[in-house]
Amino acid sequence: MSVAFRRESDDEHLEPKFELPIPPGPNLVTERGARLIEAKVAEWEAKIAAAEAEGAAEEVIKSLKRDLRYWRTRHATMEIQPPAGGDEAAFGTRVSYRLNGKENEVSIVGDDEADPGAGLISFSSPLARALIGAGEGDFADFGGKSDAIELLAVAAI
Repeated sequence: MSVAFRRESDDEHLEPKFELPIPPGPNLVTERGARLIEAKVAEWEAKIAAAEAEGAAEEVIKSLKRDLRYWRTRHATMEIQPPAGGDEAAFGTRVSYRLNGKENEVSIVGDDEADPGAGLISFSSPLARALIGAGEGDFADFGGKSDAIELLAVAAI
């Protein structure tokens, strides 16, 4: 019989499940970020225990364990940073700035803690990289423009 007419198992057609990507570079975290990562580990452990108790499908449990591996890796590699001095933009500071005539304020935090909608940006983001090292009254290059950002205030978070 031709191979074209043979029924293959359903498992052969499943898309492969890859590990969640780990951001490159160091895993810098604030004290708040460390607590968030610890809470995520506990959350995923609880989800797995509940799924196993309910007799969930193997694929569901595998997916949950994949997420737990991500958070355990982030927990194992986190580097809690000391509070920032606050005189220049750095990891763990809140920065007020003016860009294109609009004032805004962001806190520079770790990758897993970042939430741009809430004003929390990752230290590895282009905006944070432009701000880091500048102090109040300084100008920073951004988006290919010289002196595009004016720092208005810097404070430790």
